[in-house]
Amino acid sequence: QVQLVESGGGLVQDGGSLRLSCTASGSFFSVNVMGWYRQAPGNQRELVAEITKGATANYADSVKGRFTISRDIAKNTVYLQMNRLTPGDTAVYYCNAKIQTVRTWKFNTTYWGQGTQVTVSS
Repeated sequence: QVQLVESGGGLVQDGGSLRLSCTASGSFFSVNVMGWYRQAPGNQRELVAEITKGATANYADSVKGRFTISRDIAKNTVYLQMNRLTPGDTAVYYCNAKIQTVRTWKFNTTYWGQGTQVTVSS
């Protein structure tokens, strides 16, 4: 019973900014990795950015220098600050979390949010 609740997304002009948020709720022991993926029509789902519990971040080359991922451990929340957006960033963005559900079973389960549309107009 884990749910990822997303907020943010929307329509923005070329060069604009958006901030996505995702909070994990339910019963679990540890949210180990949180991140964002995106998928545009005709494309495969790709990693945008992810961050570990130790604050190690990994970004896709296409967003380095423009996007910043962060997380609030206490709130089980991950953020994606997206700056200097271009039409190429238009996609459905999905929150992702790798969660250890119980203390006595060291096994991560992957969960997905419902997706939020980001549209960048030219």
